[in-house]
Amino acid sequence: MLFKDILGLSHIKSHLATSSDAGRIPHAQLFVGPEGSGTLTMAIAYAQYVICGNCNGENAEGNQACNLKFKSVSHPDMHFAFPVSNSDKVKTHAVSDHYMAEWRQFVLEQPYGNLFDWYRLIGIEKKQGQIGVDEAQDVVRKLSLKSYEGGYKVMLIWMAEKMNTAAANKLLKLIEEPPNKTVFILIAEDEEQIIQTIRSRCQILHFPRLAEDAIADALIEKGLNREEALRIAHESDGNFNKALDLMNNDSEDLVFEKWFVQWVRSAFKAKGNKTAIHELILWSDEVSKTGRETQKKFLQYCLAVMRQALLINFNTADLAFMKIHVDGFHLEKFAPFVHENNILFIVQELEDAIYHIERNGNSKIVLTDLSIKLTRLLHKKAA
Repeated sequence: MLFKDILGLSHIKSHLATSSDAGRIPHAQLFVGPEGSGTLTMAIAYAQYVICGNCNGENAEGNQACNLKFKSVSHPDMHFAFPVSNSDKVKTHAVSDHYMAEWRQFVLEQPYGNLFDWYRLIGIEKKQGQIGVDEAQDVVRKLSLKSYEGGYKVMLIWMAEKMNTAAANKLLKLIEEPPNKTVFILIAEDEEQIIQTIRSRCQILHFPRLAEDAIADALIEKGLNREEALRIAHESDGNFNKALDLMNNDSEDLVFEKWFVQWVRSAFKAKGNKTAIHELILWSDEVSKTGRETQKKFLQYCLAVMRQALLINFNTADLAFMKIHVDGFHLEKFAPFVHENNILFIVQELEDAIYHIERNGNSKIVLTDLSIKLTRLLHKKAA
């Protein structure tokens, strides 16, 4: 993977290449960035730069045979760990090695893809993947072996916040004192979910959201006209994965929009109308039939909509990027119902619902309870 093919982030590319050229390669690094910001692509390009002995800021001047192996994501000194779960393919003790063919496909076809895209690819979208203790044992075993080419070995752990406590504790000593010429690169969207003992042993590099111009230029290269590319780039809010989904009309947000609008309309009807409560229960039943990852992603989408509505209500619409495509629903008309008197409570209820669903609470009960509480909150008067 070439640095020049990664969108934007020139300052991060320069920092990583310069530090590698100078021989300053930290043994454990944590790349933290929002979805679609290019953390995975940058990590693989950086690993290639280190392993293949490239220099002068590009993956083209070192060992050519080594660079060729990276082109197919098959270099023997490049190891991966990522969230998995048992499936039709793997009945028990699932680890990353069981899904390496799918992983290579994912990296080559959807390098900016998110966790939900990955779960769909391997057929576990109705489950919650994790990096467990079986995976940790595999990591320890792999890194105990000598380097295939006699140089650096790199262990890339994608979505490291999905590492459970048992796995994190097993890897703690190895991350603190890895074998010679062994580099850990952890990638996360939410560093707060990684245990402090792991975080404290990593050099942390924060990735910003991608610039609109960088996304727009990439979309134009894919065949969009400039006006449409700029519109999608603005709506994607620095998330290239979302921009691609919007371009292909394949974004899960398009489904979430319909659920959200249905919920909001039922919530407004519920005041003084007992039959509308039945609609909310039916809505909860419909959403609860999907997988837990889908439910969590939908609730995170609801959080984003509420924050956007608050920005519009506070006359900072220029900071609002989101657009809802459902006919007859306008975020500007919904915004006055999200204000300083209820936003903190709304956010708390949505975050609590995510917490309970993540911990295997009965999703129909959780969503019904959430619907009734948020109905009351949306009818709360502004100060």
